[in-house]
Formats: sequence, C-alpha cells, structure tokens
Amino acid sequence: MRLEVDVRHLQGAFRLDAAFASDAAVTALFGPSGSGKTTLVNIIAGLIRPSEGRVMLDGEALFDSAWRIDVPVHKRGVGYVFQEARLFPHLSVRSNLGYGRRMASLAGRRGTADEFDRVVALLGIVPLLDRKPAGLSGGEAQRVAIGRALLARPRLLLMDEPLAALDVARKAEILPYLEKVAAETRVPIVYVSHSVPEVVRLAGTVVAMDHGRVVACGPADTVIGGLDATASDDAGAVLDAVVAGEEQDGLTRLDTNAGPLLVPALGRPTGARLRLLVRARDVLLASEPPRGLSALNVLPATVTVIGAPHGASVEVTLATGTATLHARLTRRALTELALAPGRPCFAIIKASTLAGDGGAPAPPGHLADA
Repeated sequence: MRLEVDVRHLQGAFRLDAAFASDAAVTALFGPSGSGKTTLVNIIAGLIRPSEGRVMLDGEALFDSAWRIDVPVHKRGVGYVFQEARLFPHLSVRSNLGYGRRMASLAGRRGTADEFDRVVALLGIVPLLDRKPAGLSGGEAQRVAIGRALLARPRLLLMDEPLAALDVARKAEILPYLEKVAAETRVPIVYVSHSVPEVVRLAGTVVAMDHGRVVACGPADTVIGGLDATASDDAGAVLDAVVAGEEQDGLTRLDTNAGPLLVPALGRPTGARLRLLVRARDVLLASEPPRGLSALNVLPATVTVIGAPHGASVEVTLATGTATLHARLTRRALTELALAPGRPCFAIIKASTLAGDGGAPAPPGHLADA
C-alpha cells in the first residue's frame, strides 16, 4: 500500500512544508522534537486539516485541498497508537480490545471469527485479558493499545512515539512485538520517533524531518548513514548482516558488507538476516595494524572523506568491504594519525558495542531483523 503526502500548514509561528511517498511496511518519521513529526502524522490521521496539499492512501484521496476532499477521521480507516496507551480505566483488557472490534463493525470493516484470538496471541496479551489497565505495566498497556488499534481493522496504523514513555527494559520488551505486527499483519505503519536505534530496527523507509521540512527520504541505511556523526551520539552506519554461526565462547559470527564481525551471542539461527547499527562514537581508528587490544573486530579501511570540524570533533568517513563506516574523532587524534582521504587505516569496533551497553544480546535498536 502506497502512502503519498504533500502538504503545507501554518500553526502559529510554525510552518510545515512536507512531502514524501512510501510503500514500505514501516515508514519512520524521524527527527528532533519540534521538527513537525506529530503535526504531520495528525494530518494523515485527519486530526489536523492542513492549509493546502493532499494525502493519498493506495491511490485514494484522504485529503485534497484542490478538490475539496477531506475524509472524516472515522472513515479514513486509520488506527492511532499514542505515546500513552489511553485505555479505558474502568474496562478490562478484554473489553478495551472489544472497543476496537466495535469501531471496525460500525465502519463496516468486519473481521474474521478468529481475529481476536490471533491478535491477542500475536501481542502476547492472553494472560492479561481479565486485568484492568491499572494492573498493567507500561509495556503491557501499550501492547493492549496496539491490539485495540489492530482490531479496528485499519488500512494504516499510525504510531506517535509509542515507546517514549517507557524505560529501557519496557522498550526491550515491546520492540519484538512491533516487529511481529509489521511482519505478520500486513498493515502498513507510520512510526514517529527521534530514536536512531528504534528507526534502524523497525523502518524500511525513513523520512527525516527538521524545522517542518523533509530533509531526506529513503532506505534506513542511506538516511541514517547520512546523519552528522559529530552532532548525534547515535549517528553511524547501518550494515547488512547474516548470522554465520555461533562460537563456543559465547559469541556470534556475522558476515556483513563491511567484513566479518563478532558480537555477543544472539541466539538466532544461522542464515538469519539482520541490520546492524555501528555508531560513529564506537569506531576507533589506527594507522597501522593494532596489537595487544581487547577489541575483537578490526577491519581494514580507507579514508574517503574528512568532515568539517565541529568543536573538538571531526567525522571521518571510511570505505571498508562494500560498506561505508563513520568514525568520530578528536581533531588532535586526526592530526596525530595523519589521516587524509585515500589513506589506509584500520577500524576497530568492540564486540559489546554492537549489542548494546553492557553486551546484552540483541537489545532494541542495535541489531534488527532485516
């Protein structure tokens, strides 16, 4: 299903002028707070009427100012999951989910007899059905909210930073369910986030926004790889990886387009495809083959670009294998290593940084199923 958006909107002093098209299973609206992500997703939902433009879903106009089309919210077939779960506190989980089914029925979108069972099994909420929202954790409540949205049988699912209110542990709990929803329901998702790891893990297409405008749109590896590594702690490169096997000492071997890498054990089958975020801040450089290091991953590389200084830091872009890596160095290190475009060097990456802080296997955002 293809989503096409081309809208302009003035809201106080803030001006939105955004256009993109995507047919990905998950499209991420990505950017800093105040960049216009929520305004844009609310326009898609029909909660905000833009000043002009159009919103098309699978060739159908949801909004078109030129033709004076503005489909009401309840007729757009769009589900919405907010930052907070917004469950009805006086109803059980089962009854909250039933509300989604009633919305689908009122809109004429009737589901199959086993749809309820399939959705609650997909989201792992069968044991929660008789609880009230007050007895749920934040991650459990969000899974119920997603289930309610799915049972409304939407054509498009909008998620406005659904993990923003959760701690790290709850995010780790819910992200695999979001992946399953994207893979198994075939309902396209527009996912709002300012988190690079979440975007790498979930999105096929990334729409990067800043100051109300779309500044980049394309595959996750292209858009995330184009971020300024001196300005974002999570900026870096997205590598394609395949699980090559498990080592006896608790490591997993990966074949990537940058070269072979070792990471803490993933527990995933040989041949599984992943996307791997290698943050620029986690890449060290050496001008000659390093010796006596604890880091296990050393890749031969060639300097291709040296960015403009940003305070004490500078971004170095590297070619290794068929991939591009980025490293964030101090200006002093750059001088002492005598790095320049065309100069060979070695990129050093600690295995633990490829699986998250502390080496925990496959946390949210660093290793993603492709």
